[in-house]
Amino acid sequence: MSFLAPLAERMRPKKLDEYIGQEHLLKNGASLRRALDSGLIPSMIFWGPPGVGKTTLAQLIALELKRPIHTLSAISSGVKDVREIINRVEQGGMFQQKGTILFIDEIHRFSKSQQDSLLGAVEKGLITLIGATTENPSFEVISALLSRCQVYTLTSHTKQDLLNLLERAIREDIVLKEKNIILEETTALLTISGGDARKLLNVFEIIIGTFKSDTIIKITDEIVQESAQQSLAMYDKDGEQHYDIISAFIKSIRGSDPNAAIYWLARMVEGGEDPKFIARRLIISAAEDIGLANTNALLIANNCFQATETVGFPEARIILAQCTIYLASSPKGNGAYMAINRAQEEVRKSGNLGVPLPLRNAPTALMKELGYGKNYLYSHDYPGNFVQQEFLPEEIKGTAFFAAGSTKKEQELEEIIHKLWGDKYK
Repeated sequence: MSFLAPLAERMRPKKLDEYIGQEHLLKNGASLRRALDSGLIPSMIFWGPPGVGKTTLAQLIALELKRPIHTLSAISSGVKDVREIINRVEQGGMFQQKGTILFIDEIHRFSKSQQDSLLGAVEKGLITLIGATTENPSFEVISALLSRCQVYTLTSHTKQDLLNLLERAIREDIVLKEKNIILEETTALLTISGGDARKLLNVFEIIIGTFKSDTIIKITDEIVQESAQQSLAMYDKDGEQHYDIISAFIKSIRGSDPNAAIYWLARMVEGGEDPKFIARRLIISAAEDIGLANTNALLIANNCFQATETVGFPEARIILAQCTIYLASSPKGNGAYMAINRAQEEVRKSGNLGVPLPLRNAPTALMKELGYGKNYLYSHDYPGNFVQQEFLPEEIKGTAFFAAGSTKKEQELEEIIHKLWGDKYK
């Protein structure tokens, strides 16, 4: 490995036994480990945040099983590249075809037609596909391809995983082992990394580079914060600040600051972020942070997603900006978000309570005899299309899950509920 290669690249494990993390997949008896031990792996999608070892794991699987592997990045590759690899495998004869792995990094960036080009080869077993994505495959991978793949979820590294990786780098890396490095404090390093091993090693290498080679290097939280600040200023379109920037963006919208929201949007646009990723987060924000306070917000955010998908960059930036300013300037309310949280908490606490007999469907004579649907009051038979009756299980009747916040619209809804139900829901 070249001395010029980044520390994260130099520290890539050379065999599966050196791989750190993802014990839930790789320990004895775990699903992926069983597949590896059998030598028969399915096509699969690795889903997880940046820096958890998706690419490394794909390479190690190929090495472990002694299979040829071809690698593509969805950012820079297309249908032509996919077909070239498939043709090469077909023309290579049985030896080349046997278990050939095609690894596609950031597979969520492939369009539908690009993903379609993989289907035939995956279905025939000509290639074993391993895709890596930071996005939910249910949204980003077409159903036909997803149904032919096993999805494995990779989790952020634990604190101990990252400490083990740091200590190993200091002990074994061809550059770092020649230096006198003392890890006095690690809290700032671990906080900055956010569970991302690549980010941890990249920042650590930058910090080490600020010291003279013949000095004792004592790593403290203060030194890390000072040295790392400059290196973290730029948005990394490959994902290192992917979650930090989107978090700042959504919190700016929630905080009703359109100027800050537009700034973070610009950081993502300039950094080459996927416009659909941004638009999807706007939909979530419209439902979670605005909700009933302005029901048009969700409609506009959903239209924004559709328009963004249709137009694409660069023009999509205008659509995203319009929606961002609208949401940030809109009144805020989280009544619906809190209501479903409370209801789910009740379900987890009280379990699967029985549906009251009047509310049950009665398609058979026996069910009618048992009282299914008996005494149900049809609302439209009553003045104002409303009549009080019990819709909750007996054990939790009278429980209120929706509670209005300070937003006028939510308070109006709560007033309507109170007029209909009186003091039933407190």
